[in-house]
Amino acid sequence: MPSIDQSKLLIIATDGYEKSELETPLNDLKRQGATVDVAAPAKTLEEGSISAWNGSTAYWDGSVPVDLSLANVDVNDYDALIIPGGVMNPDKLRADPLAVGIVKNFVASGKPVAAICHGPWLLVEADAVRGRQVTSFGSIKTDVINAGGDWVDQAVVADEGIITSRSPKDLSAFIEKIVEEVEEGRHANRAATTHKIRELH
Repeated sequence: MPSIDQSKLLIIATDGYEKSELETPLNDLKRQGATVDVAAPAKTLEEGSISAWNGSTAYWDGSVPVDLSLANVDVNDYDALIIPGGVMNPDKLRADPLAVGIVKNFVASGKPVAAICHGPWLLVEADAVRGRQVTSFGSIKTDVINAGGDWVDQAVVADEGIITSRSPKDLSAFIEKIVEEVEEGRHANRAATTHKIRELH
């Protein structure tokens, strides 16, 4: 269980990520001493960056550099996974087998997985909300419930290291909970539970 200033964190995203939901955790966690990499589909890595969507203005608004492709992600290299929202970003990633595979691998490892706003769409696709308390942007509440999640309307929820938040207004609580869960370490019980769930399906 590393201290946050000794941790290495991974953000997965693509074009259309919600600006504040990627850039605020990226910059805040770096300020706290964490190493934070951004992984994206291979095409965006070739382009060198991914483009932000600013939901408050409904315009494209800057970009962030990409450090590695989804194909080159190794869960063993990182202490936690972070999934920003935006409508476009997780909608594209949940159709990408590499992105879904990364989420499944992190969940199985017991390491913290954090998703905000529409980001829990990827948790749904990875069958990671079943039997767990989860929050999200209100418009995907039914998707979470249909996937077996116990949806609650709270700023941040953590259930055995699966961290979820509703929207940019909850970023402070979201980041604080990421730090807490990283420093707490792996959730061995979650990996066992995930294995049992898969055996039932």
